[in-house]
Amino acid sequence: MNTRVIAGLDVGTTKVCAAVGKHDGSGVTIAGIGTSPSTGMRKGVVTNIETTADAIRRAVKEAEASSGIRIKSVSVGISGGHIQCLNSSGAIGIRNKEVTSSDRERAIDAARTVYIPLDREVIHVIPGEFTLDNQEGLTDPVGMSGVRLQSRVHIITAAASSFQNLLKCCEKAGLAVEEVIFEPVASAHCTLTDDEKEFGSILIDIGGGTTDIAFFKDGRLSSASVIGVGGNHFTSDIAVGLKVGLPEAERIKKVSGAAYCSASEGSGDIEILQEGSEARTIPRVCVIEILQPRAEEVLEMIKKEIRTSAAYEAAACGVVLTGGASLLRGFNKMAEAALGLPVRLGGPRNIRGAKAAADNPLYATGIGLVTCSADAPADEVVHPDVLTGAFGKMKDRLKDIFRYADYLNVYNKREGGMACLKSRK
Repeated sequence: MNTRVIAGLDVGTTKVCAAVGKHDGSGVTIAGIGTSPSTGMRKGVVTNIETTADAIRRAVKEAEASSGIRIKSVSVGISGGHIQCLNSSGAIGIRNKEVTSSDRERAIDAARTVYIPLDREVIHVIPGEFTLDNQEGLTDPVGMSGVRLQSRVHIITAAASSFQNLLKCCEKAGLAVEEVIFEPVASAHCTLTDDEKEFGSILIDIGGGTTDIAFFKDGRLSSASVIGVGGNHFTSDIAVGLKVGLPEAERIKKVSGAAYCSASEGSGDIEILQEGSEARTIPRVCVIEILQPRAEEVLEMIKKEIRTSAAYEAAACGVVLTGGASLLRGFNKMAEAALGLPVRLGGPRNIRGAKAAADNPLYATGIGLVTCSADAPADEVVHPDVLTGAFGKMKDRLKDIFRYADYLNVYNKREGGMACLKSRK
């Protein structure tokens, strides 16, 4: 049996995580994980290509050393406030009054033919439900009889500049990019159960600079948003409140931090280490009093986003928290009280191989990028061809322009943009 090597690269605000696994047809075995501090990113956006590329090299080198596998290409995750999502629908007529797989594809193509500004890149086109004549909520209409088939899709786009800069960082690190995946899609793949995806759940991935909020229903992503807060804001609050440097503030947060004060969490003292001066001791409750208002603010922002997306009532399975910042003590309990929904911490599930990755939300996105690339059915997630290059993309778009000339003329005259006509990988 052929074994395929798959590598995932999570380029975050505070860390870069590289994971490499082997797919043998029966599943994925994680062979190694590497991490490196990240300083060239801010809120999911590249601010320094050179330092980001260096961080990628260090993480990949560590993953190679732990796995014994040379990493040449990766599936890279993308997130940030520049991410935008939209729903679209399209309809076709059925030629022989019985839906074929070709009709299904034509309906999806019709739904994704929408206006997309030239300064944005399409990351995913995720097919949703179908409507055949008056029959709504169909997941697969193939074989059914009807005359009009309508498809709904969920389109995720990123700012073209952020997208291209991320690819440049990987290129400078000596890596080829096989595909770009929206990070909540990857995280959900290894943290959510099938029931959670099917009956409705909200994935909240709290990273260093951003928080991804994604609602899954009927086995697929239904809506998503990104807010510009994360673990770095907790660290900065401690640094300002205790007059310490960011490295020491991060250590204090991990060792002694908590989202709210309780009899157990608030007791005792902690030692603060400052370079060039003597260590000092303060009550631990002082740290918690700094963190609690920020935790409440973050949860209020999350609650607002959930209500805006109309996912609140439909999340029958509640909320799954993941990401490094979700490990703040007591945050999951505070989230359950603030959101009024069941909350659990979600790390990678059913992972074979590297024990360091098991049940640790810190590695959810990196591991998810590996498992998602290996297992995701082609008809659920459509990825853009990031390896084609600028000239190849131009040729593909020109072909589509001629194919849909009448449609594009209407929008291009009015908006100066183009249609979303990415080909399926």
